[in-house]
Amino acid sequence: MKVKISDAVKYIGVDDRELDLFEGQYIIPNGISYNSYLIKDSKTAIMDTVDKSKTEEWLANLKEELGDSTPDYLIVHHLEPDHTGSLKAVCDLYPQMKLVCSAKAKAMLPQFADVEADRVITKAEGETLELGAHTLSFMMAPMVHWPEVMVSYEGTEKILFSADAFGKFGALDADEGWSCEARRYYFNIVGKYGAPVQTLLKKAAALEIKTICPLHGPILTDTIPEVISLYNTWSSYQPENEGVFIAYASIHGNTAQAAEIIKEKLEEKGCPRVAMADLSRDDMAECVEDAFRHSTLLCMASSYDGGVFTPMSDFIHHLKSKAFQNRKVALVENASWAASAARTMRAEFEQMKNIEFVGDAVTIKTTVKPADIEALDALAEQIK
Repeated sequence: MKVKISDAVKYIGVDDRELDLFEGQYIIPNGISYNSYLIKDSKTAIMDTVDKSKTEEWLANLKEELGDSTPDYLIVHHLEPDHTGSLKAVCDLYPQMKLVCSAKAKAMLPQFADVEADRVITKAEGETLELGAHTLSFMMAPMVHWPEVMVSYEGTEKILFSADAFGKFGALDADEGWSCEARRYYFNIVGKYGAPVQTLLKKAAALEIKTICPLHGPILTDTIPEVISLYNTWSSYQPENEGVFIAYASIHGNTAQAAEIIKEKLEEKGCPRVAMADLSRDDMAECVEDAFRHSTLLCMASSYDGGVFTPMSDFIHHLKSKAFQNRKVALVENASWAASAARTMRAEFEQMKNIEFVGDAVTIKTTVKPADIEALDALAEQIK
């Protein structure tokens, strides 16, 4: 897809509509973009490469923009294979080109490509690279979301090349907004590393930024204040919306029925926002996203093998691994003979930071009875 950035800064990335699972686990119905850029000045710099599956298409884009010239530098912001999969190919094509990366990236580089060490230039915090009228300033961004990550800022055109920060799922030609797939991308990929993201945001706050060029998703211009505000909310682990996310895992349908009942009760009581997902069927990454988005999480699941039904166990594991915190949590269990779901879920949430439990756990025994509806109504009253 042709994207206009400026006369000197060219988009040379590619869309991938064939990949079904990003990083082997995240469903991407609208594909993914592998973004790469070219700065043409007295010196020419390539900004990252793309996944190996798109090397041929990417090299064609690069050669079209280069014409008869050759690149002087390849800036490596992030080593993950979807951004360095074409690194060896372009290094072989342009043997005089130098690589520019962080010291940590240089140490890790042999894991990803066989490149001569004397071709690599390392940059530290605040160091620059002169290209002519354009100058790149480098900022380290460790654990956003790998330890070797750096970002760069071009001061003449006020462009932030942000690595994986501010990225999203979806090809560039996908007809969709930024926030939904950016939120799912953030919480599932970057979400554990809120503190490093906060550090990067503080660095970015000192810059005048007119354009953000991430490694995935659209080039950002007019929406930058909104995007940075959302990143601040997400990385500080604060809820984006007041409301309830109901996550349920039902074996025979009775817990699902209870979930529908309490959802209706919450809406009747004026809860500002109620979302619900079936953990056995819905996209796990989207469920994680919704848990972080809302101020209250209601987990409803059957007891199972002395613990909790496996889709709920998997969901809570995902939340824990992504540093879920600062939320209210309510629990409902279904137990035909040995109630174990609520205590199992509670024990997991007690290991997370700043979790406030709302009300007492409601226990349903197999089918939903009038007394259970009263208990669900009372819990909804406490949650709303």
